[in-house]
Amino acid sequence: MEKLCYLLFREAELAGSELRQALVEKAVPALRAAGAQEITLHVQDEDVASGTPLRRSDPPIRAMVSFWLHDAEERGSCEQALRAQARRIAGYVVLESRPLVHEAPKGRRTPGTNQVTCIARKPGLDYDEFIRIWHGDHRAVAIETQSTSGYVRNEIIRKLTPDAPSWAAIVEETFPIGALTDPKIFYDAKSDADLSARMDRMMKSCQRFLDFEPMEYTHMSEYYLG
Repeated sequence: MEKLCYLLFREAELAGSELRQALVEKAVPALRAAGAQEITLHVQDEDVASGTPLRRSDPPIRAMVSFWLHDAEERGSCEQALRAQARRIAGYVVLESRPLVHEAPKGRRTPGTNQVTCIARKPGLDYDEFIRIWHGDHRAVAIETQSTSGYVRNEIIRKLTPDAPSWAAIVEETFPIGALTDPKIFYDAKSDADLSARMDRMMKSCQRFLDFEPMEYTHMSEYYLG
């Protein structure tokens, strides 16, 4: 089995509820017919509209669909169904790990907000050291400095679409819904001083292994469809 992640790019003006409905009613049945399993849908919709994304792509990332296939080479009809709902798509085979496993009720919106972040390796840092810092040192920092209840790493193994950006990974982090607008909730801080200390610790850790220039993140609603 291989895990596939697809980012969907659509105009910012499109209602998230419209995109979500189209994916659920049209794309997901096609994925199932192709043998996709453990389908999860992330959409930037009205429930997370108060969050501020970091966008570099035009049109922006509006959704991510992930699923498992026995063989990624059998993905043709899956990509066709996803392309029908996007201006363009970026697909990857990924290696998944879950430092924090959150509860995702099947068929319903997962409580809170899911921040989907596309990250790149710091220039000059070799791959093994990138993984050591990210999976080792940074793991504790990310969990201890934020109000994260779910943490999924999707390390990119290879591109599936020719024009897909060359990111190193796609990270999913689940936060309380209040984290969309309140930094103290995001960082689980008890005071202004605590917030500053947590942000500083997080930033210093990220600077060790990430390239901030191509980074993008989008606040999304998660729907685990199974």
